[in-house]
Amino acid sequence: MKSTMFENKTIMFKNVILTLLLLLTTVAAQSQEKKSKNANYDIAVGGNCDLCKKRIEKAAFSVKGVKSAEYHLDDNILHVILNEEKCSVLDVKKAVAKVGHDAGEVKATDEDYENLHGCCHYERK
Repeated sequence: MKSTMFENKTIMFKNVILTLLLLLTTVAAQSQEKKSKNANYDIAVGGNCDLCKKRIEKAAFSVKGVKSAEYHLDDNILHVILNEEKCSVLDVKKAVAKVGHDAGEVKATDEDYENLHGCCHYERK
């Protein structure tokens, strides 16, 4: 009878140790996925003029977590700083595409593109 109780306690102790190891592994894995509060991204965005610049920047700022958004017409790059705990670069690309501008791999719908002012019709790729 004593050996059975001892075996049960040993098994229970092993289970507790395994559970603690699993918990520590999970915590360690989560800490490695730390998200930046000031992540910098450069996004290729189609645009032609100052109207495009204003529209693109406004769309980027509409995403909660975007701290800075500056579109450069000379190289068609949107420079953004965002809090990855609140949004992702994909969220920004989707917002920009929704107002008619292709943003990297996220393309504006034909309808959204056609709704742009005539001078804003950039060459789509």
